[in-house]
Amino acid sequence: MSTDITKHVIISGRVQGVGFRYFTKKSAESLGVSGWVKNLRSGDVEAVLQGSSESIDEMMNRLEAGPTTARVDEIKELEDKPNAQQRVNGFNVKR
Repeated sequence: MSTDITKHVIISGRVQGVGFRYFTKKSAESLGVSGWVKNLRSGDVEAVLQGSSESIDEMMNRLEAGPTTARVDEIKELEDKPNAQQRVNGFNVKR
């Protein structure tokens, strides 16, 4: 039985135009986290993260810190988990 969890989050602040999506991808890959990240028209960044509870906890810590050029004001965890039953392979940056 898999102990993987899925989190669907919206990150607000100065998170576009500062390399945030690629920072997220690099962090996810180093932690073995699957999912995706994309910019929203609102200026926020949306991400779906799948992995062990430990790797997701560390991923959330890294997202809170962000890259040095970013400023994270808030991370909202959404209740819905898109395709939570479906395992995502790898980590993608969506356009």
